[in-house]
Amino acid sequence: MKRTMMSLIGVSAALAAVTGVAAVTGPAGGAPDAPRGGTRLPVQRSALLCPAPTSSEVGDTTYTAFAPKGAAAGAGTGKGTAQLLPAGTVRDDSGADDAKGKGKKKTKGKGGKDAGADSAAGQTVPPRDTKPVAPLRQAGRPVTATTDRPDAPALVGTADGSLAPGWTVQQTTAVAAGSGRGLLGLGCTAPDTTFWFPGVSTATDRQDYVHLTNPDDTPAVVDLELRGKDGALGGSAGEDLSVPPHTTVPVLLSTLTGAPTTNAALHVLAREGRVGAAVQASDGKLGSDWLPPAADPSPSVVLPGVPKDATSVRLVALAPGEADADLKVQLATPTGMITPAGLENLHLKSGMTTAVDLKDLTKGEAGSLVLTPTDSHSKVPVAAALRVTRGKGAKQDMAFIPATRPVVERATAVDNRGKDSTLSLVAPEKGKDAEVKVTASAGSGGGTPVTKTYTIKGGTSVDIAPPRPTGLKGSYALTVEPRSGSGPVYAARMLTRPQGGTPAFTVQPLPDDRGSVLVPTAGQDLSVLTD
Repeated sequence: MKRTMMSLIGVSAALAAVTGVAAVTGPAGGAPDAPRGGTRLPVQRSALLCPAPTSSEVGDTTYTAFAPKGAAAGAGTGKGTAQLLPAGTVRDDSGADDAKGKGKKKTKGKGGKDAGADSAAGQTVPPRDTKPVAPLRQAGRPVTATTDRPDAPALVGTADGSLAPGWTVQQTTAVAAGSGRGLLGLGCTAPDTTFWFPGVSTATDRQDYVHLTNPDDTPAVVDLELRGKDGALGGSAGEDLSVPPHTTVPVLLSTLTGAPTTNAALHVLAREGRVGAAVQASDGKLGSDWLPPAADPSPSVVLPGVPKDATSVRLVALAPGEADADLKVQLATPTGMITPAGLENLHLKSGMTTAVDLKDLTKGEAGSLVLTPTDSHSKVPVAAALRVTRGKGAKQDMAFIPATRPVVERATAVDNRGKDSTLSLVAPEKGKDAEVKVTASAGSGGGTPVTKTYTIKGGTSVDIAPPRPTGLKGSYALTVEPRSGSGPVYAARMLTRPQGGTPAFTVQPLPDDRGSVLVPTAGQDLSVLTD
C-alpha cells in the first residue's frame, strides 16, 4: 500500500509541475498541437523578471503589465493576481552599485566566485521599499507605472490564476543624454537555466552588463562563458557566480576577460537554481538598448523586424555545439525571399563567433533575416542576433534583434502609444501562408478593443501599422494569434520615439507566450494497485 501511495503521489506531483510552470520552462520550439487524448489548458502560474532599468539621472522608465482577456478560458482558476516586487541588489566592496554602472566589478575569489556575494553583510542591499509595481487586477486592460529614479531596482514578478496565462511586462526607458542615451526596451524575461546572447562586446567603445536576477528563495550559482572568433575567450573569470535569493547581480562583461572583443557571444548557465538574464549594451556613438536572449539554438533561425531605413545591420552567429554549420542566408521581404549581395552561404566554425556586416541589406524595404542549413538534413544548432542602427553621424541609435521562437498560440506586445509602433510578421516557409488575428486591447486609460486579420504569404515578411483601440487613452497591448491551420509565423514590434533629431528606436521579438500547456488525459490502469 505504501508503494501504491508513493506512485500516486509521484503522478500527481508530475502533473502539478507540468501545469504550474510550463509557461517558463517549456521547449523553445513552441507548443505543438494537442495529441490525441490530450487537452490544452492555461497555465496557473507564471514568473517574469525585469532588470534594473538605468543609472542615468535623465532617464524615464515606464513599466506596462498586461494579461490577454479570455486567455484563461476553461481553466476554472477564478480571480488571479499579478504583480512585480522590488529585488535586492549586490554591490561591490566600495559600496557603489554595480547595477548602475558606478563601481568596479566585485573582487573575485578563487575559481572566479564573488567574494562574499551571497553572505557578507552589506553586500546584498535590500530595496528601499517593497511596494508592488504595476499590479494587475483584470485581464484585457494594461496597467502602467513610471519611475525616473537612477537607482530603480530590478523587479521579481509572479502571476497566478486567471492572470497567469499570457502575462506580459515591458519596461521602456528613454535616456535623453549621456553615453546611455537612446530608447531602451525589454520584454521582462522568464527565469531559466541557460541563455545565449550573440552580439555582446567587451571592446573599449562598449559597456555591456549582463543582469542576473534570482526569483527564488535559495541562491543560484551561475557560470558566464564568452566566445569570440577563435573560440572561448582566454582569461574568462565568470565561474561560480553566486546570485542571492530575490536579488540581482549585474556583471560588466569586459571584466571577465583580458581580450577586448567586438563581436562576441555570451553563454549564461545556471548550475544551481535559475535566473533571469538580459544584457544592457551601451555604445559611445550608437546609443544603448537591451539585448534579449536569443531563442534556444536550432538548425534554422528567424530574426524578424529589420527596419526599412536601417543604416547598418550586423549579424553575429555561432554554432555552440561540436560540429560546424553551413547556412543559407536569406532576407524575407514583402515580395519574397532574396539573397544578400555576396552572402549566399555562411560557414560557422564550432564554438566560434562569426560576424558579418550586411551592407545595404533592406534597400528601403523592411524585412526579416532567415538562416537555414544548406543541407536540409543537418541538425547542427545555431544561435544568432542582429545589431541594427538607424540615423547617421552623431544622430544614431541602435537596437538588437535576436533569433526568436515562432508564435504558436499567442504573443503579446505592450506599451504601444499612438502611432509609434510597427508590427513585423514573417511566414518563412514558401507555400505555407500564415493567417493571424491581431487584437488591440483597451487602452490603459480607456478605449474599445479592435481586431484585424492579416494573411502573410509564405516566404514573405510584412510590416504593418497595427490596429488601434477606438477612443484610445493611454497605452495599449497588441496580441498576435495564428488562426487554425496557419503556416509558421514569427513576429517583432518596433517602437520609435525620436529624441532631438535622433531616430531613437527599440525592437522586441514576440515569441509565443507559452500561456498554455498540454495535459495528457489520464487512463485507468489498475495495475498500479497491485505493484
